[in-house]
Amino acid sequence: MNKSEHEPMYRSGVAARLAGLSVETLRVWERRYGVSDTQRSERGQRLYSAGQVRRLGLLKQLVDNGHAIGTLARLPIERLEEMTGVHADAAEAPRGPVRVALVGAALARRIAAVGAASLGLDVRRSCARLDEDMTVLDGAEAEVLLLELSEPDEAALPLIAAARANAGVAAVVVLYRFCSSATIRALRAHDCMVARMPSEMGELALLCRAALTGRQLPSPVRTPGMVPPVRFDEEGLATITAAGNRIACECPRHLADLLMMVGSFERYSAQCASRNEADAELHRELGHAAGLARSVLETAMERLVLAEGLPLPPPPKRA
Repeated sequence: MNKSEHEPMYRSGVAARLAGLSVETLRVWERRYGVSDTQRSERGQRLYSAGQVRRLGLLKQLVDNGHAIGTLARLPIERLEEMTGVHADAAEAPRGPVRVALVGAALARRIAAVGAASLGLDVRRSCARLDEDMTVLDGAEAEVLLLELSEPDEAALPLIAAARANAGVAAVVVLYRFCSSATIRALRAHDCMVARMPSEMGELALLCRAALTGRQLPSPVRTPGMVPPVRFDEEGLATITAAGNRIACECPRHLADLLMMVGSFERYSAQCASRNEADAELHRELGHAAGLARSVLETAMERLVLAEGLPLPPPPKRA
């Protein structure tokens, strides 16, 4: 596969985070299903293109919606786009440096320290804070307004709108450190790309390109009804427990017991008789909470199995 020498490449930790995956899940998907055909750096690290990151994000979205990764892994990206309702013409990211109007003193210093050009950015205008006079952004001829707001709230919305109008940009990216789910939803409702402040500055251009194509990155906040599918059924847990008997650590057995209890309560909540609609809603909430807890414990089990070199059972077959 021929790639432009200027195309940004991302290490596995960054690629996984941008796709909404844990690094451990990405490694399992690659080892068992061959989901990525990656390059290697001079030091042997896996490197992912923006297109590969996007494909991983589509896979994550479909798996969260109940599809089995084994049936998705070899599908072309066009088929994944079709299944998720994403049109190919909306997926094309602009090439070359992204022209940005920048708001945020600390972010400006970090970009300057690395070098905007090396990050795939062209900073056309910059100001320190969102509450400054935004006329400094006039005539920037930028494509993206890139804002650093450590703890944004909904009071920032009119200021962002004013800055966007002054800069005349097509897209807005808001980077935060801590933010409520309600504020994130409000920002997205105003067509802002919202993402946690990246530790790797190389992610900035990818975020800007994603904003220009109208895509949002996978959200870490799950909405009701979007509980991940079961990864370990009781047969799979029994397999792990039996293999774990050969090692001194008893954590596989204890974690398997917890998973069986939580999974049982999740199923029970779905079947529990309800006296009225309010009671039914309460049971749905209980089942949803149990499902999220089960997913967290399954991720912990997956990490434990990999760390101890135990066999990882296949995901249960879905009816």
